[in-house]
Amino acid sequence: MPRDYRREYDSYHAKPEQIANRSSRNKARRILAKKGAVVKGDAKEVDHKNMNPLDNRPKNLRLLPKSVNRKLQPPRKRTK
Repeated sequence: MPRDYRREYDSYHAKPEQIANRSSRNKARRILAKKGAVVKGDAKEVDHKNMNPLDNRPKNLRLLPKSVNRKLQPPRKRTK
């Protein structure tokens, strides 16, 4: 069965809480870009040390390679 992106967006990504999380993650990247710590295409991701995307304090942000950051994420529940 192919993935239904429209249904996925409507049921999860369009929720106000998820919009706020995404906006805050983007803001964290912009903060570090302004400081010159990260540039487009550098294969680095901004990691929130305490796993809270709404916490953009400088001491909570760090740059990690994409492969390392993805391994640090908590496991997700699989649904069928």
